[in-house]
Amino acid sequence: MYEVSELKKGLKIEIDGAPCIVTDFQFSKPGKGQAIYRCKIKNLSTGTTFEKSYRSGDKVDKANLESRTFTFSYHNGDDFVFSDNDTFEEIHLTAEQLGRNQYFIVEEMEVDILFHKEKALDISLPTFIEKVIAETEPGARGNTASGNVMKPAKIDNGYEFQVPIFINEGDVVRIDTRTGEYADRVSKA
Repeated sequence: MYEVSELKKGLKIEIDGAPCIVTDFQFSKPGKGQAIYRCKIKNLSTGTTFEKSYRSGDKVDKANLESRTFTFSYHNGDDFVFSDNDTFEEIHLTAEQLGRNQYFIVEEMEVDILFHKEKALDISLPTFIEKVIAETEPGARGNTASGNVMKPAKIDNGYEFQVPIFINEGDVVRIDTRTGEYADRVSKA
């Protein structure tokens, strides 16, 4: 159990048997009465967000979560198959469960998968991945007055994002997996 005074952004808690994470936190102390802790909370199972207020002295349950390291093995239709690094047990996650992360998974990549009661909830990828630009329009010269001109580009799995105008097909770029955005160029084609 946590005291409400221990609540902070990113803390994983359990509400009505469901694992949740505190996404925003505010403390207010009115002139009279008890302090109020207002939280924005995201349900990790359903993805829904809601607000909840607590008074000083309230208690919150700790989430019974487990994180294990897996290695991506292969892609089978709509499923992504991961192998536990310790037990070699396989787990199948769908593209829907992975969301945008599906585009950043590469062969033999190690990931951390968060479980609640043996159900996979979330996947943590490395912060940056390197991918080859498969498709982009050539940059037009003289269109750089503002300094940060961007254009669309695609990687081999069809994920589309914005890159600077100087990036060409075949260039290797680093992508931030948290935002899905271009970070920098690793090498030229």
